[in-house]
Amino acid sequence: MTVERLTAIPEPLRRLEHTGLAFWEQTFKQGKTWLKETDYELLQIVCEQLDERDQLRIYVLDNIEAWHERAALRSLEKELADNLKELGFTPTSRQKLGIAEVKAASKLDELMQRKANRVVASTMADSSSE
Repeated sequence: MTVERLTAIPEPLRRLEHTGLAFWEQTFKQGKTWLKETDYELLQIVCEQLDERDQLRIYVLDNIEAWHERAALRSLEKELADNLKELGFTPTSRQKLGIAEVKAASKLDELMQRKANRVVASTMADSSSE
């Protein structure tokens, strides 16, 4: 089985607005190592959801009493988050795909490493004095 290398960003399957098109392009830059042609339809849906979210959010912000639309916006955002997970755009989903990420050591990790280094250094000093 051969792995196809992405050499150019493919055209969206259907027309997208500004946010959706920007996400389409950014996705192929960031996710090119794991995205496959079978993901394109779901990616297209996510891009369309982003465009719809933009329009719905503007409407909700302009119409404070639009509670039906506000509920629809929250529902859309939940669906969008779920679809982003499916495409591997959360740390947990990338981990499940086996895509390693470099993480900065936390302060606790750093302190534990220093303690371990001191223990090793003192053990070496003790063994050399015997």
